[in-house]
Amino acid sequence: MEKLEGRIRNHDREIEKMCNHHFQGFVDSITELLKVRGEAQKLKGQVTETNQNLQNDGKGLLTSMDELRQCRLQQRNIATTIDKLTHCLPVLEMYTKLQEQMRTKRYYPALRTLEQLEESCLPQAGSYRFCTIMAENIPRLRTHIRDVSMSDLKDFLESIRKHSDKIGETAMKQAQVQIARDNAVTSQQRSASGRRIRKEARSGTEVDRTESNPFTEQDSGILDVEYEEEGEIPGAQDLVDFSPVYRCLHIYTVLGARDTFENYYRKQRRKQARLVLQPHSNMHETLEGYRRYFNQIVGFFVVEDHILHTTQGLVNRAYVEELWELALSKTIAALRTHSSYCTDPDLILDLKNLIVLFADTLQGYGFPVNQLFDMLLEMRDQYGEILLKKWNQSFRQILDQDNYSPIPVTSSEEYQRIAGQFPFQDPELDKMPFPKKLPFSEFVPKVYSQIKEFIYACLKYSEDLHLSSTEIDDMIRKSTNLLLTRTLSHCLQYAIKKKNVGLAELVQIIVNTTHLEQSCHYLEGFISNITNVPPDTINATKLYGTSTFKDARHAAEEEIYTNLNQKIDQFLQLADYDWTAVQGGGQASDYLSDLIAFLCSTFAVFTHLPGNSIEHATLPGKVAQTACMSACKHLSTSLLQLLLEADVRQVSMGALQQFNVDVKECERFARAGPVPGFQGDTLLLAFIDLRQVSLCFFPLLFLFFHSSFPFLLFSPVYPSTSPSLLSLIFPFTVKPNPLNLHASLSFV
Repeated sequence: MEKLEGRIRNHDREIEKMCNHHFQGFVDSITELLKVRGEAQKLKGQVTETNQNLQNDGKGLLTSMDELRQCRLQQRNIATTIDKLTHCLPVLEMYTKLQEQMRTKRYYPALRTLEQLEESCLPQAGSYRFCTIMAENIPRLRTHIRDVSMSDLKDFLESIRKHSDKIGETAMKQAQVQIARDNAVTSQQRSASGRRIRKEARSGTEVDRTESNPFTEQDSGILDVEYEEEGEIPGAQDLVDFSPVYRCLHIYTVLGARDTFENYYRKQRRKQARLVLQPHSNMHETLEGYRRYFNQIVGFFVVEDHILHTTQGLVNRAYVEELWELALSKTIAALRTHSSYCTDPDLILDLKNLIVLFADTLQGYGFPVNQLFDMLLEMRDQYGEILLKKWNQSFRQILDQDNYSPIPVTSSEEYQRIAGQFPFQDPELDKMPFPKKLPFSEFVPKVYSQIKEFIYACLKYSEDLHLSSTEIDDMIRKSTNLLLTRTLSHCLQYAIKKKNVGLAELVQIIVNTTHLEQSCHYLEGFISNITNVPPDTINATKLYGTSTFKDARHAAEEEIYTNLNQKIDQFLQLADYDWTAVQGGGQASDYLSDLIAFLCSTFAVFTHLPGNSIEHATLPGKVAQTACMSACKHLSTSLLQLLLEADVRQVSMGALQQFNVDVKECERFARAGPVPGFQGDTLLLAFIDLRQVSLCFFPLLFLFFHSSFPFLLFSPVYPSTSPSLLSLIFPFTVKPNPLNLHASLSFV
């Protein structure tokens, strides 16, 4: 401070010196300054005035400048805002777009928008609050999109599960229409080829190969018109909206969870496959049950095939083939089980056609169906058994309703009608005037027609099974053989063996089976015509109808013989001989007279049998001869047994006389020739045993039993029987030595 004060004093002294040195100048300066002050005052006034004027004039400018500054500030702020909005508007627009996509359920584009918003727009917009909120909402939006898309997928799976039968029905209709068109084109081409060949044959000229076929062109036009008129049948893609699957697949792909989605989809579809493949318990009752079952299966695999070809890897060929193998095994097992309950051949045939359509439909989508056709071949045996049961009822009904009488024909129209049903040819009968009678009864044309209907039924089943003509022919022949050898044979046996069947009916059965046997080669030709396989083909199955009808005829013949013998036994039960009678009657016994009258009327039926000229068969006349011989032998044996009954202990000469009269009545019947065709006394030989026994009872002829007699007049009398017979009359004569008698008879 002291130095400062000292320095101040120094400066003050210098100033003082300076002032003293320049005082005059100072005074002058003051004077001038005073002058200047006046001028300055004047100038000040002018400046003040000028300043006032300037202030007044600059006030508006300042206002404008301030406004300009504000404008420049606002402009700068606006530019900054625009720049910021330029970066934020895409975010807002993108978010608005996202909200719109979410509202319209366009989740896959929304997911793409989210990705673009997160990766490009938000980083460029800056760290604003709304950007932070948006960034925080992005994961929640992704989760929401994933959940919503999965919900849509579940709805889709539920929808196709409910509507798979409609999808399958549409697909099967498409296949049916396509098959019908293919068959129509094939038949038209064959017809066109046949017409062209016939035209060439008539004209004898060669058709120019370069010219188009007008018939084919015309047919093509017809097909096009029909195609346009029929209208399109919608496909699976037209009936089902597959967008939920595609959308969900894309969403999960973008989210990096494609494997999760694929596993979920396949798992759910496997569950649905098991539900679809589970048949209803009453499916076998109606064809509609089978159709609904097939429609669901077809619908399921049509959807899977569409998914396979329109997505990349969601399902692959191995997965679809695995499902098809599962479906094939379960379907075949279900069909085998439920078809086994079926007893209606028409339902089996409709089911077969439905299975063929089912197989053709899936084969059109590339699925192997050989096992289905193999199962149809297995069902063929079941179908054949059901047909046999049905035809068994038909045959029995025909046999029960038949009157077993020759068919009366009163007009040529009626004759032609029957000839159209049964291949009958008889030139001699054709020459006879109307009315006339055919040799067979109604059951012959009816049975023949039923056999043809059976063949047609077998042919219907073999259609569309991709079998060769030879295989079809072999199948039909084997089934027809079963019909003849088992069903028809049993029915004929039933008709022959049933109670109260008369001899006339049995005779008519013989005639009927003879004509049916003769018609077997017509059945051979009929089968060959419908299968286009010549009957002389190597390894071709032959029909066993000849043996069937022969066996039936032989059974009828045996039944005739048996019935005749039973009738004879019934008459013999009425025999009431008095073995102790003193005097015999002069007439045959009443029971024997009635029996012979019955035999005469019975053999008259045989005598008037028509068709004695049938070849390769036992003639009805031969049957009558055999029946007559059998009846006579049985009568002779039965009469002899009357003498050998245990309760007959002795026989009087009167009883022997009556017995001898009855034997003569039998011989008279044999000599009368009840059945023509016997040579000489052939029929009389049936009673030779009885006659010899009758003669040996008379005492005058007993000498013929002596061992020294040179002629064997009584050779038919058995040595073991003679002692018993002779012992019956010895109480009335002389009792012989049984040992000597037995020795004599043994020698004889």
